Amino acid sequence: MLKDYTFWFVVGSQFLYGPEVLQTVEKRAAQMAEQMNATGNLPCRIVYKLTAKTPEEVTQIIKEANRDDSCAGVITWCHTFSPSKMWINGLHLLQKPYCHFATQYNREIPNAEIDMDFMNLNQAAHGDREHGFIGARLRIPRKVIAGYWQDETVQKRLGSWMRAAVGAMFSKTLKVMRFGDNMRQVAVTEGDKVEAQIKLGWQVNTWPVGELISVIESVTQSEVDRLLEEYQQSYQMNTDNMDAVRYQAKAEIAMKKMLDEQGCKAFTNTFEDLYGMEQLPGLASQHLMAQGYGYGGEGDWKVAAMTAVIKAMSEGQTGGTAFMEDYTYHLVPGNTYSLGAHMLEVCPSVAAQKPRIEVHPLGIGGKGDPARLVFEGKAGNAIVVSLVDMGGRLRLIVQDIECVKPIMKMPNLPVARVMWKPMPDLTTGVECWILAGGAHHTVLTYDVTAQQMADWARIMEIEFVHITKETTPEKLEQDLMLADLAWKLK
Repeated sequence: MLKDYTFWFVVGSQFLYGPEVLQTVEKRAAQMAEQMNATGNLPCRIVYKLTAKTPEEVTQIIKEANRDDSCAGVITWCHTFSPSKMWINGLHLLQKPYCHFATQYNREIPNAEIDMDFMNLNQAAHGDREHGFIGARLRIPRKVIAGYWQDETVQKRLGSWMRAAVGAMFSKTLKVMRFGDNMRQVAVTEGDKVEAQIKLGWQVNTWPVGELISVIESVTQSEVDRLLEEYQQSYQMNTDNMDAVRYQAKAEIAMKKMLDEQGCKAFTNTFEDLYGMEQLPGLASQHLMAQGYGYGGEGDWKVAAMTAVIKAMSEGQTGGTAFMEDYTYHLVPGNTYSLGAHMLEVCPSVAAQKPRIEVHPLGIGGKGDPARLVFEGKAGNAIVVSLVDMGGRLRLIVQDIECVKPIMKMPNLPVARVMWKPMPDLTTGVECWILAGGAHHTVLTYDVTAQQMADWARIMEIEFVHITKETTPEKLEQDLMLADLAWKLK
């Protein structure tokens, strides 16, 4: 998917400096795009499009970018001085993610060669500040990246933002299939689906479980056999109850058929609505997540959608992204951890070793013993992400965590599990999470960073809260109060 997108490079100038300067600007801009693409530091291609010199040129190129589905964002840079009143109409129309790249063609000031001709051509410091003002004046959500365009750190920052922009583009077309409704009496899994579609583009709709049952019943034995071969290759078969495994395969095939027919990349279900099903989908949901689909338990469509978005943003990376839930704490002084798991549905992309297919009683839902993948999560730095509906606005909460190898075997816990230390520490982190209203369902990702989620939230124009090793409950509470006032004014 990432390779399907391009980012348009639009450079600002004007006619004041004569045709030779404009030719130089165009040549340099095309060269910069070509060389940055060749580094391998960018997940998507930059395409030099235009050196804009008039309001009409700016407006026209922005209209074209809006209409091009393959354009995931616009990157601007002012090589010379570009009077930015001419950008007003175009930027006001812009519907794509926007990055202001504050760079310059030359790395150094040439001591002997610098004269007024050099100054007139190489005045990005002048042009980008003018351009920056109009972005601020128009209050446009934008990413500003400053630095030399050939530096690896600068290119990687640009590449990181590209992933957030692709996540925004993916979000705008995302469809979520809900098999049944939410778990009864749960608050945080509720939310305004109309507002989510207005702000984020998500189309969230319900399909009856009875329709899924009819598709499950139409799955052929040969289809099941092919998927069982895939299971055997990807996972360790650690059960003799092949009937339970075969049923999960039938459920996966049926759900995938329905998802693909409707163009949905995320789905939910709930153990309170399994009418006609033999098992709650466990292995089925896990293997679908491994293929990039988002999932949310108990009808939690927000976390299902966020899982799909973050998986799209992290395409090509190998750390892993999973639907997650905080279950219980280890509160031994000096040795505190959170244990994350779910009844069944944790994506195997976060597994430290090859997952095992096992069959165990579920103890909830009143159905047969479901097959599921059992594994330990890998160690490493990660984040957990929660999107909550605050009534009138959406809030994205991100917490930095350090995942560890589980400190005990837990031989009688037959589910996938991940253990971590929340920042800044367990109890302070829990207090901050609760103060912010974070859900019990999250997306855990080793690939996507808090900065990328902040970029995504900025593009989507929603509130962003980041809990780090520096966060204190007192400061966070004050920040939340001020944010509440500011967002009410919007």
